[in-house]
Amino acid sequence: MDIHAEKILILDFGSQYTQLIARRVRELGVYCEIHRPDLPAEDIRRFAPRGIILSGGPASVETEGSPRCDPFVFSSGLPVLGICYGLQLISKLLGGRVDRSAHREYGSAEVEVLAARGPLAGFKLGDRVKVLMSHGDRVDMLPPDFEAIGRSGNSPYAAAAHQSKPIYGLQFHPEVVHTPMGKEMLRAFLFTDCKVSGSWTMKGFIQEAEDAIRRQVGEHGRVICGLSGGVDSSVAALLLHRALGARLQCIFVDNGLLRQGEREQVEALFVDRFHVPLKTVDARARFLSELAGVTDPEKKRKIIGREFITVFEAAARDVQGAEFLAQGTLYPDVIESVSYKGPSVTIKSHHNVGGLPEKMNLKLVEPLRELFKDEVRALGRELGLPDEMVSRQPFPGPGLAIRVLGEITEARLELVRRADAIVQQEIRDAGLYKELWQAFAVLLPVQSVGVMGDERTYESTCVLRAVTSVDGMTADWARLPYDVLERISTRITNEVRGINRVVYDVSSKPPATIEWE
Repeated sequence: MDIHAEKILILDFGSQYTQLIARRVRELGVYCEIHRPDLPAEDIRRFAPRGIILSGGPASVETEGSPRCDPFVFSSGLPVLGICYGLQLISKLLGGRVDRSAHREYGSAEVEVLAARGPLAGFKLGDRVKVLMSHGDRVDMLPPDFEAIGRSGNSPYAAAAHQSKPIYGLQFHPEVVHTPMGKEMLRAFLFTDCKVSGSWTMKGFIQEAEDAIRRQVGEHGRVICGLSGGVDSSVAALLLHRALGARLQCIFVDNGLLRQGEREQVEALFVDRFHVPLKTVDARARFLSELAGVTDPEKKRKIIGREFITVFEAAARDVQGAEFLAQGTLYPDVIESVSYKGPSVTIKSHHNVGGLPEKMNLKLVEPLRELFKDEVRALGRELGLPDEMVSRQPFPGPGLAIRVLGEITEARLELVRRADAIVQQEIRDAGLYKELWQAFAVLLPVQSVGVMGDERTYESTCVLRAVTSVDGMTADWARLPYDVLERISTRITNEVRGINRVVYDVSSKPPATIEWE
């Protein structure tokens, strides 16, 4: 079966939860895509969805210039579910009335079920359902032929439905965890109204992705893949290797900024176990030379990005007949180009291979561009990647260079590398690795007085950073057990000569960032 045959279209009106809607839909085994809110009718027909979801958004439907959808959405006969702004837009465009709410609702609320229809089909009349509200406007009058199927103390039309067509609206957010039964509401809409079967799985994705890669690359095309050892590039490399075999050439650049044993691990896994064609470039001396004396974090990032492109390009020249460059682009990166959002402020530049395709005159292959991070991990497991690789915590593109604050030298890199290895081991031994988004060591350009034995020391300070997060956009500092903190601190000061003090970072994001630079 074509796993893309049953698709849901999500029109993004700018909600902070739009990606979460897509993730919830996919968790139910249904493929979906997020597109801009004003997607034309011809594009909707071409996409051929089984149903359409209208996301929430920060705008007011009463404001001039606020986003609208094509009228075809409502005349198509397709099932439609409007969430928050989506409900208000349905009401506005189909003849109802929306006004500013006398009491804005932000937070938990209770919705009374008035009719067990559409997304509320799994409930009984009179049930009170806990939900998350987040709105300043509310529907004051429903359009003709619509009826209330749910109400809250502040919203008489907290849920609404057309009397004869599969068009529904929810004033609350079923996609968030603060609406405990929200997933069941989405399930009811998808499986009952949209009549999907829930066949979207990573096992099915593999075969379809392999076929797509072969179609794009052709019978004789060759692909270059930059392999970093991270989850995304590792999964992309294995998927490409399954599809192309020896027509894939992976390149691993050792820039001297890697974690302890990382190069050896990558070579053992991909060459010895999976027999993936891999060329390792030892560029440690080059990177350290270029970074000598540089302390500004943005300059570090730009130097590393520039040198990576230069080194990678030189290594790629030796790959005869290569026409394609593979990148581990994920769906959240794709969504950024279609979302209804203004430009965001650049907090810090990011290091990737984005400049390579144009510079090297290569065509892009992006086998993971339809997937979220958790789906990439699931795909990695299906492909046989070991769990320690699949569940690996994010590691910055510039590597340890941004975890050595101040000047970068081989000696200082070795300090943070050894300290970080202790952090990783102790976090794993405590069974906390998968609970944390990231845990790592940072070396400060600060020395302090210490005492070891009867001797006075004047050595470096190390910061332990551990955070919990869902997607890295926001993060909270992890409340690690004191005995774990004690073991990490004791081991670092005892085993890493040159560090005599360990401190713990208790800053969340925002206001801080996860990485220190």
